Amino acid sequence: MRTALVLALVITLKPPIVQKPIPFGATRRAETAAYAQRHYGIDTWRLRSPHVIVEHYTATATFAPVWSTFAADAPDPELGEKPGTCAHFVVDTDGTIYQLVPLTTMCRHTVGLNWTAIGIEHVGSSDASILGNPRQLRASLRLTLWLMTRFHISVPNVIGHAESLTSPYHRERDARWRCQTHGDWRHADMVVYRRKLAALARALHVAVSRAGGPVPSGC
Repeated sequence: MRTALVLALVITLKPPIVQKPIPFGATRRAETAAYAQRHYGIDTWRLRSPHVIVEHYTATATFAPVWSTFAADAPDPELGEKPGTCAHFVVDTDGTIYQLVPLTTMCRHTVGLNWTAIGIEHVGSSDASILGNPRQLRASLRLTLWLMTRFHISVPNVIGHAESLTSPYHRERDARWRCQTHGDWRHADMVVYRRKLAALARALHVAVSRAGGPVPSGC
């Protein structure tokens, strides 16, 4: 009975999502599996039982260049390694949610967490621009809450990229990459985002866990 109720809730919470898949064929899957082996010690391109949702912003004004960058499968310009970067979802400024990659596929968006994290990009140039855009923020919160419910992810495990090093799920075998992170979605802005996320859950009568939380990074 409980499983049926959870399934019904997941179906009810799911927001409208536009499918815009990027190419992710055999070559990219093999690159992803090799990447996962090098950095996480797991030889797979599949994302199994995600524990974390990472929020990002694109540093672009529109969706199109984001899709093109993720589709290209070019070596990451910052770290110089394939597969190319990608995210599972992109939330546009008008609130449209695009899905680029299946949730069963590992996407390379956050060093140390790709093995267990869903990536959500937001079209925009700052955390503040997204927090200040009601349509985009509403879509983002609804998408995140749906994913949390579907995969039993707690509120503290919804993080900004800038918080990646303090995630209890962070792991990185390559010492050169171990302390690498980004500045998008700073902790202060994620405190606001998580507060709004919890408020949405209460308004929709959705029970969310508050288990977990940051750990010392050692960086």
